[in-house]
Amino acid sequence: MVKKPRFIRSSSGLPFSAGVAYSSQESQCAGYSTQARHLTFARYSSAKPRPLQALIHPKALRHNLAVLRQHAPDARLWAVIKANAYGHGIEHVFSAMAGADGFALLDIEEARRVRALGWRGPILLLEGAFELRDLEACSRLDLWHTVHCEAQIDMLAAHKTHTPQRVFLKINSGMNRLGFTPHQARAAWTRLNALPQVDEISLMTHFSDADGPIGIAAQAAVFQTATSDLPGERCLSNSAAVLRQNLHARQAPHGLPPSDWVRAGIALYGSAPDFGQADAMEAGLQAAMSLRSQVIATQQLQTGDTVGYGSTFVAQHPMRIGIVACGYADGYPRSCGTGTPVLVDGQPSRTIGRVSMDMLAVDLSELPSSGQGAEVTLWGYASSGTLLPIDRVAQAGGTIAYELMCALAARVPVVADSALPAAR
Repeated sequence: MVKKPRFIRSSSGLPFSAGVAYSSQESQCAGYSTQARHLTFARYSSAKPRPLQALIHPKALRHNLAVLRQHAPDARLWAVIKANAYGHGIEHVFSAMAGADGFALLDIEEARRVRALGWRGPILLLEGAFELRDLEACSRLDLWHTVHCEAQIDMLAAHKTHTPQRVFLKINSGMNRLGFTPHQARAAWTRLNALPQVDEISLMTHFSDADGPIGIAAQAAVFQTATSDLPGERCLSNSAAVLRQNLHARQAPHGLPPSDWVRAGIALYGSAPDFGQADAMEAGLQAAMSLRSQVIATQQLQTGDTVGYGSTFVAQHPMRIGIVACGYADGYPRSCGTGTPVLVDGQPSRTIGRVSMDMLAVDLSELPSSGQGAEVTLWGYASSGTLLPIDRVAQAGGTIAYELMCALAARVPVVADSALPAAR
């Protein structure tokens, strides 16, 4: 007899099931509040989970932090953990990144989580305050924040506080996303400097082409001209600018302005920000996430048989394929067509046909010893230590590693793996 879930009436009169974990949005819709951080699905204790999980490698995170420090020995380093630490989970990366000088993130809730973990150092809100009450949270949580528009200065002027706040004045040096234009910079600085709500003013910008041939020289020159006689620490370089600083320095005839702070993002997680021109291993970086699953079924194809929706793959000869428990609902890109690299029992293989919601197919033709239950590495390290760089998978799907990391679905279990396999 199947045990049915017990339903309870919330204060709003809507039913919800006892023993089921909801996301915060779902729980609010059901008429109650919870601090659940991730969406999970109801499973009875006897149910066997899908053989899919993301493993986070703290040793790799610590290693990558050390590599970035070697590239910027004179600067303090922000560990950028926005988007739930690029999909890795703030709680999973915190201890490994606690050697950073500060954490840079996007919103108040992420900042609360970092403070709850015991961090007492600097935390920077990269987009600043979105509304006046955010500044109240900045006061309570002792947050530093970016100021990129006049509306944020107006909010600061209206904010009632006894403790002035540290701000980072953002200059739009050419990316044309956030920030004051160079001719607006001095007036913005003057307004901020006159406010009793403001303590120290640092200056920052963001480079649009640090990972490509255009480089950062032109933007760095614009920033330097706009801020040359303004006091305050500078916060300039992102991951690509840090790793490619020698190249950028050669491209800047008058040198580059010093960066008192650098913002390390994607490189901390083991991806090359300039993949295509360099790879993560060349930069000395290690993959911080491995996505692994298993073959849950096999099929023997004959010539002319097709695979998956749309029959986009047609077998040209007899072959054996494996069906893997991973699909686009888990965050694996549907855009990854036939030929996307995977590892099966640590051996190179490829995907076959279209990725579906919960499954994908892989080629087992050259892997006679691999069958049902075989380990499949979608990216990162196989348990044998073989590495499949996430950048290669992203390239096959026409996207970037950032998107794969951040798109990892909440239904995928994430666990810390203290033993980093020896890469080979």
